[in-house]
Amino acid sequence: MFELPVNERLKLELLEPGHASELYMLVDANRDHLGTWMPWVENTKSTEDILNFIKSGLNNYAMRNGFQLGLRFEQKLAGVLGLHYIDWDTGATEMGYWLDKKLEGKGLMTAAVSALLEKLFNHYKLNRVEIRANPANTRSRAIPKRLGFLEEGMLRQTGMNAGERFDMVVYGLLKEEWQLRRED
Repeated sequence: MFELPVNERLKLELLEPGHASELYMLVDANRDHLGTWMPWVENTKSTEDILNFIKSGLNNYAMRNGFQLGLRFEQKLAGVLGLHYIDWDTGATEMGYWLDKKLEGKGLMTAAVSALLEKLFNHYKLNRVEIRANPANTRSRAIPKRLGFLEEGMLRQTGMNAGERFDMVVYGLLKEEWQLRRED
């Protein structure tokens, strides 16, 4: 279906039901790390839960309202990068991602996000991409900063994880900003 080569060792591929077991094992291996930032981890208790997530992503893809991609690094599933929605009227979307803790710091997610931005702005003709991150999640926040996103503000107490409310920093990038950056 949807596959996007990033480089010779990394590609993005649309998550499909056949990925459920491998993805569940990856989530389970990263449960403590991901659970710090991702509220959904607590309720992900089986391959069936992951299968439901994948089916929801495929439904969004079919409806042209977002999608979920697996990052495949050296033939192994390494994380997820997805669009929560696509607003075709405004040309806007929100992107979310996570990566296997063992692979952090290698530039994989930055490269994957960059490749997807290129596709979103040039193929899908979107105008704005937004990324939200917990203010304490410095690794997640570093990606939009590296890629030229503008820190637009703070959404106060918009998230909930383990019964605790948390803020979200909002980053935005416009197509014209991306194109100017690519020309430099």
